[in-house]
Amino acid sequence: MTIGFSSRTSRVARVAVCCSAVCTLAALAVATNPEGAGLPFGTGAQDAKAGQEPPSLYRPGTQARPRAGAPRVPRDVSAVSWLVADAGTGEVLAAHNAHRKLPPASTLKALFALTVLPGLPAGLRHTVERAELAGVGAGSSLVGVKENRTYRVADLWRGVFLSSGNDAVRVLAALNGGWRATAEQMQDKARSLGARDTRVVSPDGYDAPGQVSSAYDLAVFGRAGLRNAEFAAYCSTATAKFPAGGWSYDIQNTNRLLTGAGVDRYPGLIGIKNGYTSKAGNTLIAAAKRGGRTLVVTVMRPRTGGGLAVYEEARSLLDWGFRAAGRVDAVGSLVPPRPAAAPQTGPESPPVLEEKEEVTGPGWPAAGVITGAAGLGAAAVALALRLKSGRLVRD
Repeated sequence: MTIGFSSRTSRVARVAVCCSAVCTLAALAVATNPEGAGLPFGTGAQDAKAGQEPPSLYRPGTQARPRAGAPRVPRDVSAVSWLVADAGTGEVLAAHNAHRKLPPASTLKALFALTVLPGLPAGLRHTVERAELAGVGAGSSLVGVKENRTYRVADLWRGVFLSSGNDAVRVLAALNGGWRATAEQMQDKARSLGARDTRVVSPDGYDAPGQVSSAYDLAVFGRAGLRNAEFAAYCSTATAKFPAGGWSYDIQNTNRLLTGAGVDRYPGLIGIKNGYTSKAGNTLIAAAKRGGRTLVVTVMRPRTGGGLAVYEEARSLLDWGFRAAGRVDAVGSLVPPRPAAAPQTGPESPPVLEEKEEVTGPGWPAAGVITGAAGLGAAAVALALRLKSGRLVRD
């Protein structure tokens, strides 16, 4: 038997078949390219990984958006990576290779303090055991912690911030649950702050295989630290007394911009942490306040100028930042993206996807997208056939 179609019904059928094919092909395209689903035109996979952060900070080279009349970004900065941000708003004013992963040296102690400070009361007294000092790396900076000697937690923190003492870090980590547990907690803390370039292996910042951070992440840690009153007080302390049994000795902050040792002290400086290892070179997180505005600057591995270059380059970037604030547009933000809304629960809730299901586009399983699109097309074909048979009449 031959089935005939009127010209009107035939046109409907052809349109339905085409819709079915287009829907299925589109679904296949989304399913096979999940990273590109739901992104604006011109946005690539790397930008998707950046989340809500503007993709410009993931580009190599210097990133800045000056308005008319804004001062030029300093050209005398030789650091492999650097960043200038407003500590109050989190806006990044300019950066160079912001997400390049490099060894952080003792600037990683800023993350250590962010992680451990809240759980250890400053007045807690502790007698150091020999095992707690085991594992301090050769050539480490030390404040002079001794076994069988009793210290307050506040003393140990001054040893960390001023003398960059890896011995003090070891004892505080032991009080915090151990070296490995502290490293894991630091990693979790970094992720919670949106710092995803950092990999923690040695909590004191001592060179270790695979341990990295970035100018962006260090600025995140510095900004977060300034929002903690204890952290801010320790990192801005220039000199202190460190106990040695029945007496004490003077210790001085190794941040030269704070003390003026070998370089001019920077006006309004409030910390935060410097570092050096043979692998990392010189690194620095610095913050300063002027006229009601606080800036945070990070500098990683200057390539010229010797051991003091990290301070002079930070000075140059701070000077520029205070002149440029309000005259440039932000190129990014240190504020982490807002977490996704918690899934609904109850009888009306949509089903929760299992981990094994691949998610594409707005959150549908890939197989579901294809199946649904194909089903839609099939329904369109069925509609056309019903029109032909006269079972569906349009008023």
